[in-house]
Amino acid sequence: MERHHFEDELQTLKNRLLTMGALVEDRVHQAVTALVERRLEVCDTVIAGDREVNDLQIELDDRCLKLLALQQPMASDLRLITAAMKINADLERIGDQAVNIAQNALRILRQPPLRPLLDIPRMADLAEAMTRDSLDAFVRKDPLLARAVLARDDEVDGLKDQVFRVLLTHMMADPGTIERALSLILVSRNLERIADHATNIAEDVIFLVEAREVRHHYEAQDR
Repeated sequence: MERHHFEDELQTLKNRLLTMGALVEDRVHQAVTALVERRLEVCDTVIAGDREVNDLQIELDDRCLKLLALQQPMASDLRLITAAMKINADLERIGDQAVNIAQNALRILRQPPLRPLLDIPRMADLAEAMTRDSLDAFVRKDPLLARAVLARDDEVDGLKDQVFRVLLTHMMADPGTIERALSLILVSRNLERIADHATNIAEDVIFLVEAREVRHHYEAQDR
């Protein structure tokens, strides 16, 4: 494979990753919208759309493997391709979490609303923005933007804890709310996992650009 063709293939890989990112971000948005607006048909759409995400993951992995097999890339290109494979896996898992939210929403919507869903949409907005920014950081090779994504993870964790505390109070006061409350807690955990996957992508970007390992607080230990 000639170098200019290899560069074209790398750019196509990046573009397809962005397509995957936009797709799973939209799935998350649809799932949360279905929950907040009580739209059962949207839940079904999200669940049925999981096949499209899985097919795109397979396509992207195939592209990466062909680039590795045909080009024998140097260190920087090798890091980019392996990062793309890891990012692809995280994006597919974000798609899975969107399906989980939709499935939990179906259970919740069978009963009357428990309480206004203020914190869950806020969590979703944060998780979606983290996903979008982590992918932008990958395409632009921007470690500063990647670190900004890492900094937002604690905010999502704080909202998840807040959701748990409020819903625990409801369950203790009225056992009739337990099923709905537990499903909402699961939705908050799904959103936290989405933020975690976005964080993984951001960490991969930092390793790609700086060859610096920041997972498990290694960066802080180095200092």
